[in-house]
Amino acid sequence: MLTWRSARMAFLAYLAAASGRRGAASAFRAGTSAAVGRGRLANAAAMTHFAHSRAVVATSAIASSVAMSAWSAGRSHCRASGTCASPSALRSTVEATAEKAAAAATVEHPAYDIIQTDLVEEFGAACTLYRHKKSGAELLSLSTDDDNKCFGITFRTPPRDSTGVPHILEHSVLCGSRKYKTKDPFVQLLQGSLQTFLNAFTYPDRTCYVVASQNTKDFYNLINVYSDAVFHPRAISDPMVHAQEGWHLELENVSDDLTYKGVVYNEMKGVYSSPDSLLQREAQQSIFPDNAYGVDSGGDPAAIPDLSFEQFADFHAKYYHPANSRIFFAGDDDVRKRLELMDEYLGEFEDSPESKPGSAVAWQKKRFAEPKKVRHPYPVSDKGEGAAPDTHLTMVNWLVNDVPLTPREEITLTVLDHLLMGTTSSILRKTLMESGLGDAITGGGLMNELMQGTFGVGLKGVKPENVDKVEALVVDTLKEVVAEGFTDDAVAASMNTIEFDMREFNTGSFPKGLSLMLGSMREWVYDRDPTDALKFEEPLAELKASIEKDGSKVFTDMIQELLLENSHRTTIEMFPSKSLEEEQLNEEKGRLAKIKESLGADDLQSIIDKTVELKKLQSSEDSPSARATIPSLDLSDLKKEATEYPIAVTENEADSGITVVRHELGSTSGIVYANLAVDMSGLSLEDVALVSLFTRIMMETGAGEYDSVALSRRIGMHTGGVSVSSLIAGVNKEGDREGVVTGGDHFLTKLLISGKSTADKTDELFSIFDLILRDAKLDSQAKIIEMLREAKSSGESAVQGSGHAIANSRIRSRYSVLGFINEKMGGVSTLDTTKALLEQAENDFPSLLARLEKIRSTILEKTTCRDGMILDLTGDASVFEKIEPSVKNFLGQLPGDAQGKKLQNFYAEAHPWAAQAKEEMAAEAPLADEGFVVPTQVSYVGKGGRLYEEGEAVSGSTSVIQKFLGTGYMWDNVRVMGGAYGGFCQFQPRDGIFSFLSYRDPNLDKTIDVYDGASDALLQSAADLENDPDALATAIIGAIGDMDGALSPDQKGSTQFKRWLVRESPEQRQKFRDEVLNTKPSDFKEFAERLKAMKDPSSAVVSSKSAFEDAAKAGKDFALKDVM
Repeated sequence: MLTWRSARMAFLAYLAAASGRRGAASAFRAGTSAAVGRGRLANAAAMTHFAHSRAVVATSAIASSVAMSAWSAGRSHCRASGTCASPSALRSTVEATAEKAAAAATVEHPAYDIIQTDLVEEFGAACTLYRHKKSGAELLSLSTDDDNKCFGITFRTPPRDSTGVPHILEHSVLCGSRKYKTKDPFVQLLQGSLQTFLNAFTYPDRTCYVVASQNTKDFYNLINVYSDAVFHPRAISDPMVHAQEGWHLELENVSDDLTYKGVVYNEMKGVYSSPDSLLQREAQQSIFPDNAYGVDSGGDPAAIPDLSFEQFADFHAKYYHPANSRIFFAGDDDVRKRLELMDEYLGEFEDSPESKPGSAVAWQKKRFAEPKKVRHPYPVSDKGEGAAPDTHLTMVNWLVNDVPLTPREEITLTVLDHLLMGTTSSILRKTLMESGLGDAITGGGLMNELMQGTFGVGLKGVKPENVDKVEALVVDTLKEVVAEGFTDDAVAASMNTIEFDMREFNTGSFPKGLSLMLGSMREWVYDRDPTDALKFEEPLAELKASIEKDGSKVFTDMIQELLLENSHRTTIEMFPSKSLEEEQLNEEKGRLAKIKESLGADDLQSIIDKTVELKKLQSSEDSPSARATIPSLDLSDLKKEATEYPIAVTENEADSGITVVRHELGSTSGIVYANLAVDMSGLSLEDVALVSLFTRIMMETGAGEYDSVALSRRIGMHTGGVSVSSLIAGVNKEGDREGVVTGGDHFLTKLLISGKSTADKTDELFSIFDLILRDAKLDSQAKIIEMLREAKSSGESAVQGSGHAIANSRIRSRYSVLGFINEKMGGVSTLDTTKALLEQAENDFPSLLARLEKIRSTILEKTTCRDGMILDLTGDASVFEKIEPSVKNFLGQLPGDAQGKKLQNFYAEAHPWAAQAKEEMAAEAPLADEGFVVPTQVSYVGKGGRLYEEGEAVSGSTSVIQKFLGTGYMWDNVRVMGGAYGGFCQFQPRDGIFSFLSYRDPNLDKTIDVYDGASDALLQSAADLENDPDALATAIIGAIGDMDGALSPDQKGSTQFKRWLVRESPEQRQKFRDEVLNTKPSDFKEFAERLKAMKDPSSAVVSSKSAFEDAAKAGKDFALKDVM
């Protein structure tokens, strides 16, 4: 499951892409800092930041959705605007929806009283708030036309200490219940449902359980399992669940040392290894000394072993009564069915009037007479003599409010936050980064997902002598802003950015209902109006009127009152400690040794017996009768046809030499989504590592007559966002069969400029595309040094927090040309490249500038660039009609000769980077076991290799088997028995490479042993499946569920565009789906045999020096490299 702060971090990558801004700070603020999640952790980048999550990593991310959801729906996280070009187009869809939904909202039921009805016109949602008469539970029913139906149940769960009881309970309630008898129904749902979301989150003051599905039968199956789980969990009567998910003492022999084990325990050790997480913890706890926010709901590893089973069970009894719940539905399903289903569970309970008052969260008063300073160590490695000194992290934090804010105040704060921190050109963020006092921004500005908001910002990579200067700079900058105000164009840009995103309501592949739920919960969980939290039109209009009257004084008055005149402020300084990691290890060993010394022989034998009992339970199979209790779909419930999206391709449109690709959808609410792809194949492989820097420069240094601030504001005023990235995609070679492993020599390399706007602003959008492509300022030495320092800092954090992704990238680089190139652009080797580029930027900038200028001149080579350009557009019929003149003008103004030469045919000839990459692979990516040493209390263990050779056919059954292995054997052995936060596997059909990975793992050598045993386990499963058609059907259903997620309009266009680029035919997609649906036990056997015979397997591990030393003693040696 995932923590509120960590989900915010996990969402950075998605939000930056979705909103068209690259800055981490903007995403940091805009995403809600949701919670702790239990569900599918898939996206490797996202998984990095799940602080309190019970997730299994599968194939699609969840963290993004959590953050995205409240961001999109919650008033304070939906961006508002005074200058959004065409809100009427976006309004029309929801108005039509609202009419249809209104009738469904007024359903009555004898078991419920209707508290209120409402229509949230902003999202086309007809809402009814019910109170269950017998139990006292509140239920909010939203009727919309969204077929991606969402259900959630939230309990207010403020902790009194840092034992992590809310987090451990959140993990535990889904480990079996009264009706659903398996050890872990959650996993069965992961394995065999069509869920589009399945998770749980632990906030500092509440716990949420959420499911979603587009299939109505599946949706009600999920609701039943979750409802029984939260009200009647096995965990409160079986101490083994608390031991497994929380903590337990483990001892196999009397002579062994005692150890602590437990999923949450190990998860939080990983969290507490991260300097950024430690900084955020200190910031929150320092600013909230008197209420529930002053302790860690996720759990402090030093305190988790203080939690007894009795305290654990009592917490459930106190807080998980229906009277303390908030139950939420959204979607197009029948309202009466919702009420009937929940009455089956709620009707067993009598009202508990004391539940709500007993869970109330106390207000933290602003009581500091003067600001406070807090110092805390963070772990670093001893790099030896001559190494650069370690730096500090520092952050300034304010408690924003100690009384409820009005809707107008909340939306004003959101806009103010964007003005200060929303983009790299926002005044506070820009001033800090340009100061040279540190390497990267830390703190996300405004955080207002809890009852009280905070504002925090600072720097990491700070020299000791500059720590106090950071605090002074933050305060002085705010004073200057108050004195000078914001310019009109700055206000207009922020207003438009916020309003566009809010009206667009783009939640990507994640349920809109989840967005609405988390948005409403920001008020509802504190006993305020839940639908009021979803409305933005009235407060937005009030804000616009205030700006019209008083200008930016609206915002500067808020800075003065809530920040500058507010002494309830703390400044956190995190200082490096080379001994902290060892001290923590010794402290744990000492505590355990003291416990063992105090125990008699009978007590020790009891621990041994319980260890054996727990392992036996964990390794045992669920009985057929237990598995039969889990509701499931039938194969007949599945859609047999592969989903296709519209596409029309015009080569050399209007004799421009440029290919235009269009995706005409039913409705895009008046918005056009545009991508301009520009060929990069003319670059040398040596300069590939500069591409990420080059794309960032295009957005952040200014272009043409615009400096960085003016460019950012122009983008904000006229568009929904612009971004630049790279796209490297393997393609099917002409003449080769589809569905086989490719040789890796044929691929496309594109620079991708992406953006969105309302149809009437398309000229502005295309003008910005052309401007940054031609005239981005490449000569801003100071800004480029700033970017490289930030990239170095974030890269080091990624190795420490996303070690599984680093390991996977490194493994893949050894077997695949594309894997090698991608690792050069974003793997652990990028850190060395970044350091070298930083040195070059500081000491020989003309040489670096020459390389950057060569990149631009190469991709814009006049005679060939147009042949490599593709304009990809997604919109509806009305949008395409309106933008046609803009498209024609844009094609005419782009650089290059319309009658120029043709580039090579990448579908027939090897890409020019391929040969050089193969030469470099032998030296730079040897088939060796590598270990990357960082200060951490956990490991990230990867092992992989090639399963299929070039030209071999790969069946769709492999996707079934991969998921079966990940949610079965890997879950049971790496997570449940091994205690890791996540254990999963990945297989890529295009290149035939398979990898095992673990996340926040207390083990290293033992995990590799688990990987080595996977083939035998899979062979046994293949034999078992011969006699268990239901289990096989479950595996197939789960794989189809992963293939059939809900997509937003822009994602539909992007998906079909990439299919076209790859030259993957609809027939091949249907063939693959048919193979999934027709998977047989023999497919499992064939895959297992390949796994057993994996060619030249190798490992990559991110861990601590001591863990590698222990692994060496166990016979597992690695070539080590100190990363940080």
